[in-house]
Amino acid sequence: MRDAGRIRPICKPDCGKQLHKWDCYEIGRRNKISLNIEKLNKGPLFGLRIVEFEGIGPAPLAGQLLSDLGAQVVKIERESREKSSTNILDRSKSTIALNLKSPGGNKIARKLISKADVLIEGFRPGVMERLGLGPKDCEKINSGLVYGRITGWGQDGPYSQKAGHDINYLSITGALNAIGLKRQPPIPPLNLLADYAGGTMFLILGVLSALWEKTHSKKGQVIDAAMVEGVPALMGLIHSYIAENKWKNEREENLLDGGCPYYRCYETKDGNYVSVGALENKFFAILVEKLGLKLDWVTEQTNKQKWPELTEELKNIFLTRTRKEWGKIFEGTDACVEPVLNWEEVEHHPQNKDRNIFFKKNGVLQANTAPKFSRTSANDLPDTDNIQKSLEDILREWQINGDSH
Repeated sequence: MRDAGRIRPICKPDCGKQLHKWDCYEIGRRNKISLNIEKLNKGPLFGLRIVEFEGIGPAPLAGQLLSDLGAQVVKIERESREKSSTNILDRSKSTIALNLKSPGGNKIARKLISKADVLIEGFRPGVMERLGLGPKDCEKINSGLVYGRITGWGQDGPYSQKAGHDINYLSITGALNAIGLKRQPPIPPLNLLADYAGGTMFLILGVLSALWEKTHSKKGQVIDAAMVEGVPALMGLIHSYIAENKWKNEREENLLDGGCPYYRCYETKDGNYVSVGALENKFFAILVEKLGLKLDWVTEQTNKQKWPELTEELKNIFLTRTRKEWGKIFEGTDACVEPVLNWEEVEHHPQNKDRNIFFKKNGVLQANTAPKFSRTSANDLPDTDNIQKSLEDILREWQINGDSH
């Protein structure tokens, strides 16, 4: 065990590589990454290697969020293209174009997989298997690989080979039926709920859980993340309300779907909107006071028979002032009233500015890295320049010999 724990360079002293380069240091006799995350400020996932296969929907966002936190993500594309600063999902990633159907391109992909901790793909079930890159193929290459798969319907079942998008996956969970106006078609909540909340976040949860389990078993495993399962997993509160007969199938009849007068949005005098979320009685009492409503409403808050009347009162009173004027009235209070901002306004909100939630690079508005960490936060802003790296650079960083391709 001599030299165990000692860090020594394995490259020439004048190689010019920085401390964070992957192939410059080893611990003992095993090649590892030697790092001081706090000093390097590279993020809590610094040292994690991920191969992402080009796709749409939740997989690219998963790669982006993980790379924002310090993971080294190599995205394999079908064809070479110029990097664009407007493609936020590619920020902080290295990309290479490979023809996975050719022996040479497939071989390079397999070499990258052999050095990776995680693989992410979002194809229909069977695509990776036909390329010879399915879970069983990759297990032979790298037994410790965490193989993350994200689909809408899941890897099996009668719908597994069917096309679909966020709105379709959402529609069979019950969630879409609950969103929108009474006696109007349901309204899709952008692609935030199925693609990203039920897809991306559960893919990431699965990947990180498998990496933790791997510290005990030393083995990788396959993550089968399906949006039709992720969305219902978010609905524990709603399912509880249904079981307690506190939730109806009709839209705008319930506490959190716009039916409740103190949990919805209202138009203001200038054609803008404010959000009201005064669910708790102590907050609702402040709302009533600031709006100059009858104090009787404080005791009648949960009387659903009077909700239509209260809704009309709130509609009429919010129309008497502009959004900015209401902002001044509710500033510093716990009435739970906030302005509904558009894309051009969000970066100027004082809370967003104070926490540096948004930033612009090359004129592109985007979100900063989240969440924040006390010791191992990533750099102040994510790398949005999308600097092109050559295949040789990527192979060298991943300690893959040049003759492997």
